[in-house]
Amino acid sequence: MLIKTGALQLELTEMPVKVQISLDVGHRDRSSASSAGRKEQTMNSVTSPEKETPGAQEKVNNAATKLIVITCLVLLGLVPLSLIRSVLSERRMRHREAIENITSTWGNAQTIAGPVLVVPYYHQVKVWKEQSVAGQTERIETSERVLGQAYFLPEDLAVEGDLKPERLHRSIYEAIVFRSSLKLSGQFAPPSFEGLKAADADVQWDEAVLMMSITDLRGANQTLSLEWNGERIPLVPGGAALPIGPVVHARVPGVTAKSKSLTFQLTFSVNGSESLRFAPFGMQNRVRLTSSFPDPSFQGSFLPVHRKVTPAGFEADWEVSYYGRAYPQRWSDSDPDPFKGDAFRNSLFGVTVVPVVDSYRLVERSIKYGILFLALVFSAFFVFEVRWPVRVHPVQYTLVGAALCLFYLALLSLSEVISFGWAYLVGAAASTLLVAGYSAFMLGAVRRALLVGLGLAAIYGYIYIILRQQDYALLYGTAALFAMLAAAMYATRNINWYRTQTPAQKPSDIP
Repeated sequence: MLIKTGALQLELTEMPVKVQISLDVGHRDRSSASSAGRKEQTMNSVTSPEKETPGAQEKVNNAATKLIVITCLVLLGLVPLSLIRSVLSERRMRHREAIENITSTWGNAQTIAGPVLVVPYYHQVKVWKEQSVAGQTERIETSERVLGQAYFLPEDLAVEGDLKPERLHRSIYEAIVFRSSLKLSGQFAPPSFEGLKAADADVQWDEAVLMMSITDLRGANQTLSLEWNGERIPLVPGGAALPIGPVVHARVPGVTAKSKSLTFQLTFSVNGSESLRFAPFGMQNRVRLTSSFPDPSFQGSFLPVHRKVTPAGFEADWEVSYYGRAYPQRWSDSDPDPFKGDAFRNSLFGVTVVPVVDSYRLVERSIKYGILFLALVFSAFFVFEVRWPVRVHPVQYTLVGAALCLFYLALLSLSEVISFGWAYLVGAAASTLLVAGYSAFMLGAVRRALLVGLGLAAIYGYIYIILRQQDYALLYGTAALFAMLAAAMYATRNINWYRTQTPAQKPSDIP
């Protein structure tokens, strides 16, 4: 009993010990597991990327959707820009029609070619004639005496001219025309018929004439005067045909093969527009032009050897020899066409008196920046949405895009009645104020609207500088794009695009 009781007591006293021991071991095992779990969780938090929650994933999807919508709206902006470009083409055509209407009554582009000494002569030519012999038709070669023309160009040709530009208006359109006062002087060598197969007796020296070509004789509003060997002779329209345009002529005395000096001087005024060009008909040609037009453009196969261009006008001197042309110093009408192909046109040189860059061309160049303008402004609003708790609806993007496109239509309409600089200033100011004022309500803060307004003003100003550049426009435009890309990268440097509403964690912030 006692033993049993003792045994029972022993069992009763040992069981709690065993239980206690087992409980202690289990407690220690759970503590170790908990500690290991915390360490593993800590390690996982450092080494493993954080899993996206459904809310963060939704924000990523919203940002991607908004970017797609913005891209579509930017591409949609090509529609109004193309419509404005078609309006520009129509207005440019109307402007061209108005200019042609003005110049058709004043004088078109003028080309002065000459003078040319023309001497008629008789010469024999072989011809085939048909005659009936014994009831049969035979062809017989024979010769006929026909009248031909021999053409001689001057040895020396000097031109002095002064251009006085004027502005004529038709409705709201303006055309630049000019009055030119010209003096042509020089001398001819005694005409030589060597190689033309004409005996001296066949040359009609008394019928020699001096001819000069003027493209648009309607611009000659005064009598054309010729001084030949000191004798004054009037020029009359018409004469032997030249393959270079309308001519005036005068019969000149004293022309023989033994003439020692055949000097000439032509003094006249002619109205024109767009350009004044000359043909290097002399063996040695010297041309000097002066004008009060401040923006000349020297055109043709030869450029001035000396030039001086100032806001008060220009002076230009050409020196051209007959080696630079592709037609001979003399020819006859029995010879092939001396002005083969474009030989005559390719020898011309002179000056153009139209603005180098007109307002329509500047508007066209500015429209080319329209799609870039839309992309920059829409990107700025998207950054506002990402960095601050604001929402911009696609309809609001569309209204802002319409305001930006309307600027180009305003620029086109204003530049037709005022200077391009003032038209650009008024259009840019109106567009900037409209977008900035709307942004104050759209972005919910005046400070943000001021940022938008300052950004628009800066972009408009820089594009105006680019438009005024003729040689460095591409360089300036590339530099601007690089600066804008750098600014966009700097503004979004701390944005975590996987969680668009919170900045990215730095490694030092991770426990």
